[in-house]
Amino acid sequence: MQPKYRRRRQLAAALAVALITLLVGVTAYVFYVREVRGNRDYEGSGTGDVIMVRVEDGDSVSALAPKLVDEHIVGSRKALINQAEKTNASLMAGYYPLRKEMSAEAALKTLTDEKQRQGVVDVPTGATLDDVRVVGGQTRPGIFTLISQQTCKDPGTCVTPEKLRDAVAQTPAAELGVPQWAQAAVNARGADPRRIEGLISPGIHVFNPQLDAKEIVKDVVTDSAQTYEDTGLEQAAAQVKLKPYEMITAASLVEREAPSGDFDKVARVILNRLDVKQRLEFDSTVNYAIDEQEVATTNQDRERVTPWNTYAKEGLPDTPISSPGLAALKAVENPAPGDWLYFVTVDKNGTTVFNKDFADHQRAVAQSQSNGVLDSAR
Repeated sequence: MQPKYRRRRQLAAALAVALITLLVGVTAYVFYVREVRGNRDYEGSGTGDVIMVRVEDGDSVSALAPKLVDEHIVGSRKALINQAEKTNASLMAGYYPLRKEMSAEAALKTLTDEKQRQGVVDVPTGATLDDVRVVGGQTRPGIFTLISQQTCKDPGTCVTPEKLRDAVAQTPAAELGVPQWAQAAVNARGADPRRIEGLISPGIHVFNPQLDAKEIVKDVVTDSAQTYEDTGLEQAAAQVKLKPYEMITAASLVEREAPSGDFDKVARVILNRLDVKQRLEFDSTVNYAIDEQEVATTNQDRERVTPWNTYAKEGLPDTPISSPGLAALKAVENPAPGDWLYFVTVDKNGTTVFNKDFADHQRAVAQSQSNGVLDSAR
């Protein structure tokens, strides 16, 4: 039997060897992490299926790097940042098609290539869902077309405007991301594809182009609802005795009717007419239901009964007629002081005359007609 001290010495030696082995292993691992994996850079343009990577507005390469490393798209944060510093790379919001095990150079080339940028739609102020054919002019692409164009960069993934329209027509409002304050009005339009008109706000929206039509619409509408609500929409609407959806609708009229600089005056005319229960009689609401549009409308146009024609119906249109911008919303919230009930643009420079008296308004209309503003080409 071995003396106890010999067994203790042997145990101590074994523990020392184990500790040294552990320290060597840890050191080797730290070296690997810092010097090998920490500087690792793959070669080539990647392997496997496409991974759609979302870049948020304001994202930097350093902020995005951990995600790309975790997804095994690039080898290391350091390799990506080094490459970004070499090329002064900056990022724009959108979705970009990347693959696993790309070189930092290849990944950054894709992330900074405008042609590779997908899922970004920039909605112009005053846009409509559908394309608008202008008499004697070019067709203005609608929001459905603009969204579709951002899904068609890769073969086989195109979501057509027709698919987007069908999704809107066939999906309950809540499932499309429509805010609660607009759901009743949207659902009341039944299967009308234009029932979410005005609920996609102007500005840039980012969506995954690989989603189906319904999910794309939901992404954009949800983002828009947040944009509108961030303006204090519900409180502002109550201030002028309108519901939030009515506020959007009124602002859409301002967007389509008012020349620059007169938004607040046109907003006052709308509110004044609503207060005295006088029909709005806006040509923009007539045009909304017409396939080919121009500033002027005909007697026949104005006599058509539609959910929007304010010559033929009381109050506001059943839905907005465009996507109103912040300036139009602010104009309805803070209309100019005045007792006007009428206005008309009298020349092609946009000069607009406001009146309370109908006889004065008629004289202004005659001036407009003599200047060719209200002539119809149809």
